[in-house]
Amino acid sequence: MRFPALGLGLLSVAVAAQAQFPPPTLSEKTTRVSEHVQVILGFPNVAIVVGYQATLVVDTGLGPSNGATVARVARKLSKGRKLYLTTTHFHPEHAAGEGGFPAETILLRPAVQQQELVEHGAELLALFNRLSPEYAGLLKGVGQLRTPDVVFENELTLDLRGATARLMWLGAGHTKGDELILIDPDRTLISGDIVQNKVVPGVAGEGGSFGSWLTVLDKLEALKPRYVVPDHSRPGDGSLIAQERAFLQDMRSRTLALQKQGLSADDAGKRLTEEFKSAYPEWAQNSDWPNVTSINGFVRQVYAEAR
Repeated sequence: MRFPALGLGLLSVAVAAQAQFPPPTLSEKTTRVSEHVQVILGFPNVAIVVGYQATLVVDTGLGPSNGATVARVARKLSKGRKLYLTTTHFHPEHAAGEGGFPAETILLRPAVQQQELVEHGAELLALFNRLSPEYAGLLKGVGQLRTPDVVFENELTLDLRGATARLMWLGAGHTKGDELILIDPDRTLISGDIVQNKVVPGVAGEGGSFGSWLTVLDKLEALKPRYVVPDHSRPGDGSLIAQERAFLQDMRSRTLALQKQGLSADDAGKRLTEEFKSAYPEWAQNSDWPNVTSINGFVRQVYAEAR
């Protein structure tokens, strides 16, 4: 993996995110999405799934103090003593808060994601430490994250009693190790970066491709979720999957057409930024992510995949 390129890509995304997102310190306020799922909205959204005997937390927040906040909220909501934790992908705002959880928390992670964390977690922590004093303060003292209690290959089902959580690795997209979680009987999908609400899809470094991303979306569509909880945008219903696929296919086709005409990636990015503003005004005006500036990265990725 060409990590300097990955670092630069994530740096641009993270700087933009810092300007657009709520502060990275999470609150204890929750929003109910479905019968068993509540969400702390922030950077990132953290899902808490409550059964009668166990609770599952999805993602940690940036650093141990955020992790401790999430764990405290989870304990208040819990009906049983057992606490599980999993992460949608290995980036620091999703995984680097695990030190704030009680020692008895059972940590679960897909094998592909764990390998990414082992190989590149330290570089990502260093990058986030450079972004701002606030980020560095939240990550102070964070080093190697602990080894999961359970590492699974493709799928793991947790019986929380009254609710089940289906943890899935369906292929690469935003990262190599993206994890998707389906909660039943709610039919609530916790989608990480794979399904967002009017947010331009972005492959992080060499995590996946837009081709593999579309394959994952096809698999998710077949699950027919009722609700979707993204990690960096507002929760919505199952139609967010088709919405994301249609956007990705359309903007990818527009990009490939300009590449065929011989335009450089930079020139295509400038043209498609203007097209994006008029073709997808709700996306362009969405404050959840700097969508307009994300188009250039989207175009460069499509060009790279077509070589």
